[in-house]
Amino acid sequence: MDAAELLAVKSGPNAVTIRAISAATGVSNGAIYHGFGSRAGLLGRVWLRAAERFLLVQREAVERALSGSPSREAAAEAVVVAADAPAIYLEQYPTGGRFLLTVRRDELIGSSEIPPDVATQLRKLDRLLGDLFAQLARRLWDRDDRDAIGVIRDCIVELPSALLLRRHRTTDLLARQRLSAAVRAVLQVGPPPAQQQPSQKRRSSS
Repeated sequence: MDAAELLAVKSGPNAVTIRAISAATGVSNGAIYHGFGSRAGLLGRVWLRAAERFLLVQREAVERALSGSPSREAAAEAVVVAADAPAIYLEQYPTGGRFLLTVRRDELIGSSEIPPDVATQLRKLDRLLGDLFAQLARRLWDRDDRDAIGVIRDCIVELPSALLLRRHRTTDLLARQRLSAAVRAVLQVGPPPAQQQPSQKRRSSS
């Protein structure tokens, strides 16, 4: 898995073949196929390992920010550190971080060769990230509807992608400071007012 991760980062995902991994590690083709089922299975498990490490780094940063304070300020700080997590992760796991940027998750999940258990675990990671979005939305606005979660997603996914990852600026301190300022500004605006349910509208008009 380490060899596949490094090869993908150095030469691109297409360079990761069973034969290339066998040559790099001395492990036979048959043993690799037996362990991972296919090239897609190998890449999928490497992606899972890197993504699980990333989510752990992000979750630990969020929990530190939230610990000891139920305030909105602590919740806002938790969103800021969650947005900065890709930069932190790349500092701790440079190869794993670059692997996640090199190998697209959508290509893995859409592959007909991906083992069902790997596809299931990839979707589980999506749910874990969604749970984090909902937790932070509740801490900030006492709601976890689509609009509120969408704001958190913009802060934690879209802004880091635009300001750090696409431009390879994770080591740029000013870029990270701009990201923090942008996240705080988005949170200050917040989600649109929550829409009332039909039953609530009827009660309020009666």
